[in-house]
Amino acid sequence: MTEERAAVEATAFQKILRGRRSIRRYLPAPVEREKLLACLEAARIAPSAHNVQPWRFIVVDDPELKDRLAAAAFSGIYSSSKFAARAPVILVLLARPGGTVVRIGAKLQGVSFNLIDMGIAGEHVVLQAEELGLATCWMGWFDYRKVRKVLRIPRKFKVVAMMPLGYAEKRPTREPPRKTLEEVVAFNRIPPD
Repeated sequence: MTEERAAVEATAFQKILRGRRSIRRYLPAPVEREKLLACLEAARIAPSAHNVQPWRFIVVDDPELKDRLAAAAFSGIYSSSKFAARAPVILVLLARPGGTVVRIGAKLQGVSFNLIDMGIAGEHVVLQAEELGLATCWMGWFDYRKVRKVLRIPRKFKVVAMMPLGYAEKRPTREPPRKTLEEVVAFNRIPPD
């Protein structure tokens, strides 16, 4: 598998993947509208179960609204997430429940397909942002109810995650430790524990 790993490491896409980090310090520089739209377009074209496309995104780039959102979402036990308020853009990722076929399939399989779909679309944003020199951070630690209230999000949407987006103040250069392919992959048998 070492030869296979060497071939994988050489691709341009692998370089994007290896360079991507969760960034918690942002420059105050605004994000160009074209780059923001490219990230959202990357999410829009993501695949989804039964092509339901459950994703919806609220782009919060108005400074006053962003401050109100951050004050509500990152207070109290969620204060460790305040770093997101320094990013020029905060994306709020929403899921709209799928149609009957997707809901029945999710029930039978015990899998929330709309959340898988949201993960795919959100990661498309992350990878497009990385390619464009932008930084992001997936966030789940915030007050969901207050986000819903500040942004007046109807109940038909599930608040899934938030994602600050902007230019990194500083990028970590060290790659975080990762398990080897041998530790996570098995061909034609059960993978290692």
